[in-house]
Amino acid sequence: MDKTEAMLKSMQEREREHFLLLSLSTYLANVSGYDELLSVVNGELKESFLFDYFAIGTTNQEEKQYNLFFHNDPKIAGKNEGIKYDVNDGFFNAALQSAEPVVFDCTFLNKKAQSKSFITDISLFEIREVIALPLQYHKNNPSVLFLFFKRPQTLDRNALRLLRGLKMPLALTVSNILLLEKIENIHENATAADTFQTANNQLESDDSQIIGNSDAIQKVKTLIQQVASSDSGVLILGESGTGKEVVAREIHQNSSRRKEPMIKVNCAAIPVNLIESELFGHEKGSFTGAIEKRIGKFELAHNGTLFLDEIGDLPTEMQTKLLRVLQEQEFERIGGKKAIKVNVRIIAATNRDLQLEMLEGRFRKDLFFRLNIFPILIPPLRNRKEDIPELCLHFVNKYALNSNKKNISLSANALKSMLHYSWPGNIRELEHCLERSILLANGSTINEVSFLSENEKITASNSFNEFHIKPLKEMEKEYILKVIKMCNGRISGPNGAAVKLEVPSTTLISKMQKLGIKKKHFLE
Repeated sequence: MDKTEAMLKSMQEREREHFLLLSLSTYLANVSGYDELLSVVNGELKESFLFDYFAIGTTNQEEKQYNLFFHNDPKIAGKNEGIKYDVNDGFFNAALQSAEPVVFDCTFLNKKAQSKSFITDISLFEIREVIALPLQYHKNNPSVLFLFFKRPQTLDRNALRLLRGLKMPLALTVSNILLLEKIENIHENATAADTFQTANNQLESDDSQIIGNSDAIQKVKTLIQQVASSDSGVLILGESGTGKEVVAREIHQNSSRRKEPMIKVNCAAIPVNLIESELFGHEKGSFTGAIEKRIGKFELAHNGTLFLDEIGDLPTEMQTKLLRVLQEQEFERIGGKKAIKVNVRIIAATNRDLQLEMLEGRFRKDLFFRLNIFPILIPPLRNRKEDIPELCLHFVNKYALNSNKKNISLSANALKSMLHYSWPGNIRELEHCLERSILLANGSTINEVSFLSENEKITASNSFNEFHIKPLKEMEKEYILKVIKMCNGRISGPNGAAVKLEVPSTTLISKMQKLGIKKKHFLE
């Protein structure tokens, strides 16, 4: 096999691996219970990794003990039901402390064990090797995946890379099953009202307008507390519908400027020819149609906060003017001759990848660095499902009052379906979904949730990044550009992109030519 054939074969293997990862992730995303997970594990996953046994251990909230959450052999699962093992057993803790898969030689298991362990406790007849992988998604319930092999060194480098790629999908699956089991246990002898009462107590004890107590949203609240009291600019990042404006208002309300207005500008909603007038205002007669003087948003926000929503959609010519105003804190109205000084705090938000926008030449680097003083990333709703009961309570109360259905509640099955749903439209979709469901409910209980229609789901999926389908060429181009930019435009050499991508520089250059990647895309 010559060099060209070898490179082609390597690229084809990578592409197959990419599609396999996407396929396996999709299977796991659709799992909502033990039986469904068992089917995927003993089917698609076993076919890909050729393991003999597959097990997952999860910890309690104190992280001192772990139990067998799942095993692909029901008999072994039954024998270990209810048994607790020490987290510091030499296996579970070793996996948690490693970012990479940890390989254990079964020959030395008895010597390795520091205390009673799940691995040494179960029958290891003919098992020669165990591979452990940490699944750390929820900080209070970290998990570990154990793969058991009768034949050592079953997994090659490609298989291990694929296994690493499945860390997050597997962790999310475990988290979802645990959450659904928790909801089912709550509702075993009661209705969803119990869950809502707990959520109501949490809402009453929290003055924040940001609803939720998950780890992901607590991080956001902490960042808000850290930056609110200063006058530093904030860049809020997140998918559509995640609540970027709510975060902006929370920052403003906790700042020294709270008695002054927060003025919002939606950069994507204003026609290009009107944006300058909208931001800076104009004098009477400055252009056709300017029949009176107009005060711009910057002037209206003086001593307060200016919220620039969808900043990634601002036209490039306006980006230059905006940068100048941010730097000099002054501007002139269209048609005006006098410089107007302003004291404005800037909070910007976008659902776009501004790093990619810069690489593609659609967003100015100097403006990005000016805005990106204190970035806050808002998690999508699918990554904070613990907050769904509280969010449901908030919106049910809101729209029940508007619809004259004050005593309406959500059934256990309805809440379960909402917890299992992926929410491509995030909180905005959940809000509209509950509003529809309340209107459609015949009695005092919402038994069926009115999710989006298929056409609406397709539209909403434009903001859903987890399994958003793009042409392979587009994904390759985006990824290669990011790596080249990370390497400061260097293609070859020890610190070049080719080394990072593990391909010869000639192959990378050829790939760049096919994808239309030119120097102007990654160099100033």
